Amino acid sequence: MDNRKNLQVVHPTMPGRDLTAYMASVNSISVLTPEQERELANQYYYDDNVDAARQLVMAHLRFVVHMAKSYSGYGLSQADLIQEGNVGLMKAVKRFNPEVGVRLVSFAVHWIKAEMHEYILRNWRIVKVATTKAQRKLFFNLRSSKKQLGWLNNEEAAAVAEDLGVDTKVVRQMEGRMSGYDTSFDAESDSDDDSLYRAPAYYLEDQNSDVALNVEEAEWREIKNNSLSLALGGLDDRSQDILKSRWLNDNKATLHDLADKYSISAERVRQLEKKAMHTIKAQMEA
Repeated sequence: MDNRKNLQVVHPTMPGRDLTAYMASVNSISVLTPEQERELANQYYYDDNVDAARQLVMAHLRFVVHMAKSYSGYGLSQADLIQEGNVGLMKAVKRFNPEVGVRLVSFAVHWIKAEMHEYILRNWRIVKVATTKAQRKLFFNLRSSKKQLGWLNNEEAAAVAEDLGVDTKVVRQMEGRMSGYDTSFDAESDSDDDSLYRAPAYYLEDQNSDVALNVEEAEWREIKNNSLSLALGGLDDRSQDILKSRWLNDNKATLHDLADKYSISAERVRQLEKKAMHTIKAQMEA
């Protein structure tokens, strides 16, 4: 069994409510020397030593925290970003080959960023702004550029398009998507009267406010109930009791319960029930 497929590191990779305490905890973990890192990587890669993998992950948690800080401008939970980045770190450790000759941190940066990017694109907006690989690249590059820029002028848009190998129209479309914002469908609980009436939910039609429709539905229900009562009244006592016991009572009886009550087979009860249902349906449709 390949233990690397089941690599899990619990608790330290899951920041709780006290993010400050978590950061202090991961920063207190000793940084590995190149020799220590290679030894642990060899133990995991060749011997499936999961404890060696755990030590590799623990020693690099501080790096994930550092990377998460660079994505703080998206308005998302720092703890969630760190947790997603930790998932990427564990994926990197699982795939790390010590024979390649690079440090783990250089290899892991791709996996950590990939998980953070995926989380940001899933959660930054209700309406997804980027779905293809090219759009995602454009999103993050444009987001980075617009930290210093307002709306791009024609020259700036052209420069971004040339750098990313896309059409200027695509840059403008992405810029428009990024400039939008999400709004709550319902009003906030502490909204005043003015803001309450601006909530989208306030403009939905209230189906219960149509008096004519309400009267019509009430009359229709009354007619159907009366028809059902008349149809039931036309059945013999046993058939009435079977239908009421099977469909109308709170504590519904089974076929076997009624079979014992009338000293007949359960199949016979089913036949009587089916016949009574057909009779009622015919009378109500007449």
